[in-house]
Amino acid sequence: MIYMKQDYLKKAMIAGTAAGVVSGLVKLGWENILPPRTKERDETNPPQKLLQQMGIPKSITHLTYRYSGHDLPITSYLVHFGFSISFAIIYEVLSENRQYLRVGDGSIFGLAVWVAFHLGIMPAMGTVPAAKDQPFEEHLSEALGHIAWMWTNDVVGHELYERLSKR
Repeated sequence: MIYMKQDYLKKAMIAGTAAGVVSGLVKLGWENILPPRTKERDETNPPQKLLQQMGIPKSITHLTYRYSGHDLPITSYLVHFGFSISFAIIYEVLSENRQYLRVGDGSIFGLAVWVAFHLGIMPAMGTVPAAKDQPFEEHLSEALGHIAWMWTNDVVGHELYERLSKR
């Protein structure tokens, strides 16, 4: 019995990790099509601001790497993928035993994460403006992006878990 539980957790964590990488790429792509913030508000994006609130200097939070002539925000990407992978693992571990979490193939869960973080936690911390002060475009992009992100976690994570579970 203990072996089965450890085996389940290992497979769910592997599946969640892979799903989190893929869904993180989906969310980045989504934000290229429907940018959630104005160019001015993106000069210090929420991951960068959160790290600065934690005392990490701007020289690290705005660290970039150069690829194909573009300066890309490596620190922001690390936070972005860390968040995506963490939530994908949590979702996969919980939802394999609690199927009700899969209602809407993860879309309801994704909306709940958006509400909790973008309308509640981050505004309360001062990382982003209060929900009423965020533009409609930001709400639309983030809400739909979180649906696409968690749907991807659901599909990729569950499929990979099922493949890992076949003997």
